[in-house]
Amino acid sequence: MGRSVDKLTTLKVRQLTRPGLHADGNGLYLQLTSSGTKSWIFRFQRAGRERQMGLGSFQDVSLLQARLKARQARDLVLSGIDPIEHRQAERWSQRLSAMKEMNFETCASRYIESHASSWTSDKHRQQWERTLTQYASPVFGKLPVREIETSLVLKVLSPIWATKTETASRVRERIERVLSWAAIHGYREGDNPARWKGHLEEMLPKPTKVKKVVHHAALPFQEVPAFFKCLRAQEGLAARALELTILTACRTSEVIDAAWAELDLGAGIWTIPAERMKAGKAHRVPLSAEVVGLLNDLKGLHPTWLFPGARVDKPLSNMAMLSLLKRMRRADITVHGFRSTFRDWVSEATPFPGEVAEMALAHAIQSAVESAYRRGDLFEKRRELMRDWGRYCLGVGGGGEDPRVSSGEGAMPA
Repeated sequence: MGRSVDKLTTLKVRQLTRPGLHADGNGLYLQLTSSGTKSWIFRFQRAGRERQMGLGSFQDVSLLQARLKARQARDLVLSGIDPIEHRQAERWSQRLSAMKEMNFETCASRYIESHASSWTSDKHRQQWERTLTQYASPVFGKLPVREIETSLVLKVLSPIWATKTETASRVRERIERVLSWAAIHGYREGDNPARWKGHLEEMLPKPTKVKKVVHHAALPFQEVPAFFKCLRAQEGLAARALELTILTACRTSEVIDAAWAELDLGAGIWTIPAERMKAGKAHRVPLSAEVVGLLNDLKGLHPTWLFPGARVDKPLSNMAMLSLLKRMRRADITVHGFRSTFRDWVSEATPFPGEVAEMALAHAIQSAVESAYRRGDLFEKRRELMRDWGRYCLGVGGGGEDPRVSSGEGAMPA
């Protein structure tokens, strides 16, 4: 009489070529597919219904291991437990345990990765990583997010709240967002210990009360014509880039990364794409005659960039204009400060409404109602404004005209 159990041997399993189920006994079978794949199956009855439970491939699970797994599953059946459901429950328990042990650094990394499309630039993403690594990680970077409490958040923020208030405020917000992400994904429960309203605001002074915001040093608008005259005497691309920055009231990055494909010199329009704007919205810049003349002088330097850098595939360094100011012995002012200079000039020396200036600076409309109703970008009014600003910078009518304009080169109708 043949054996009813342990019918198979390792040699026999290796030699089998006929597709189908080959019994070893006690519910254990070797399953051989038509493609030659061999795997282990445990068959059992549950509530009058036959079920099959996979135990792994022959390549990964030996005959002895398969028999052990089958015996464990059979013991569960005899105890009234479905081995398939039992295995699923164990796997889920292990997954939950792993989730509960997810540390802050991993969550922060995944949060940053999941928001890849929302970063305004690589620099923005790097700032997130750097601040969290520098301030949060030393305190609770390796700690499971479920264990992070208010006391730990305060341990991060308290040492820098009074001395680096702006940075501390950003760190707090970033911690809050990471912990919110972790809670949504089931890695932690309960209130967010980094939330401000109704929580940390009761333990830390408001940022505005700790330290006044230090604005970028700006040149008084009355001094712009004289400064611009000195600037135009400077040689090099950094000087031309600063000219364009001042004449358009744009940000440093918007000018440095400007590409010829964004310009329509015939129409006098520079369209900065949304991905390069701080507000994430495309911005049309009206180009005055002074700007068109400047841009015509830059043609032919590079097929892509207005201001090519030392490397062929890169634009000018974002520090180039600041370095130029230092060479001009004007370390008392900043490049970004010229936007404030422009705004002061509009307010104090022109009849243009403030909303036109705000549009020129690509500032977001603060009122949600006004934003909802305003569809246009006041482009023609801004064209008039930037025309007057260009003339003011060059002292036209009172301080000499730009020879590129007076000669007709690049001139545009007002």
